[in-house]
Amino acid sequence: MAAHENATATERKVDVVVEGMVYCQSCEHYGTWSLSEAETIASAKVSVICKNEKDQVSYYKSFQTNDNGYFYAQLEGFKMNNCLVEHPLQSCSLKLVSSPLENCSLLSNVNYGMYGAPLRYERKKLFGKSYEAVIYAAGPLAFRPSNCSTTTQE
Repeated sequence: MAAHENATATERKVDVVVEGMVYCQSCEHYGTWSLSEAETIASAKVSVICKNEKDQVSYYKSFQTNDNGYFYAQLEGFKMNNCLVEHPLQSCSLKLVSSPLENCSLLSNVNYGMYGAPLRYERKKLFGKSYEAVIYAAGPLAFRPSNCSTTTQE
């Protein structure tokens, strides 16, 4: 019986997942973190970067948003050691990579999308028979239009 319990414990797979949304910020809110009137971007690319306790990149992968601007980034191969520093909340961040929209492809730093948006744990998990996924959130992130008028009223 003890051998069977061990086999079951080792078969259970725990995945780390990051989810979020990517938008095109409206010109009216250029220069702010507001996503009011923003539109989602399909096929935008984001990257998840994790670093170890020596500040070296230990994980990197890019992911693409779906038709609704949503990404579900399953961090396949991500190894979480017992070191608290290597926990996804401390070691991983999300960055904007590219937008397929010619008129909305400039990086914005909304929620730190340019330099690394921190992950948030929102008590979300998926359970299967031999599978478990811990889901973190990041962002929302946004690209900004290149054709916004820069004239400001003084």
